Amino acid sequence: MRDLALDHFIAAGRAELAPATLPLRIQGLRFARQGRTLIHGLDLTLDRGGITMVMGPNGAGKSLLLRLVHGLIAPCAGEILWGGAPVSPAITRRQALVFQKPVLLRRSVAANLDFVLKARGRASASTREALLARVGLAGRGGQPARLLSGGEQQRLALARALATEPEVLLLDEPTASLDPASVQAFEAIVADVARQGTKVLFVSHDIGQARRMADDVVFIAGGWVAEHSPAECFFAAPDSAVARAYLAGHLVL
Repeated sequence: MRDLALDHFIAAGRAELAPATLPLRIQGLRFARQGRTLIHGLDLTLDRGGITMVMGPNGAGKSLLLRLVHGLIAPCAGEILWGGAPVSPAITRRQALVFQKPVLLRRSVAANLDFVLKARGRASASTREALLARVGLAGRGGQPARLLSGGEQQRLALARALATEPEVLLLDEPTASLDPASVQAFEAIVADVARQGTKVLFVSHDIGQARRMADDVVFIAGGWVAEHSPAECFFAAPDSAVARAYLAGHLVL
């Protein structure tokens, strides 16, 4: 099984740079699969940095949205514009996506990073070691990547994404299968990445995590954006009935 996001941003590295990433403007977005519409005329604008948490019930379309805006799949209708330009390799080379379950190369920890760094023309031992230290894996370069713990593998996947120096970091439930200590370590790295200017779109079911990390919240239900508001407003008094039900622990379809 290949890591499609890895293939995508390596191939995109051969393209010219786009002039901007934000704002992200989505209008009338629709996506269907096997005759079933999963994204229904979705509209959304993100024009600020920081961490945007994408929340909603299972099957709402959260992961699909990340894949659509990152160009891994094409919409059936609608428009996705990054900095006024449609999705293209020139845009997506400035982004990186980390999935819930990382697909690591059958190589050492160091080789997993070197593969990406070489593709981006940044290969050097010092760059690799700085990335490993940044994600708490200093001194682990010689270890087989697939023998790392689950939390360590996810931090390696994050380091691999950061090796591309993304302006936008897309995270698809990256801590859903991790223990509390690993979640805390991952969150600390992401918070630091955001403080340094990278825009983060973070899909999560964890309400506590969203409270800790979000600058704003996009709540998706039934394939459309039910609410988009600053985090403090969303958690204090969400406008939509579906978001209120979700935060109260009720089943939302």
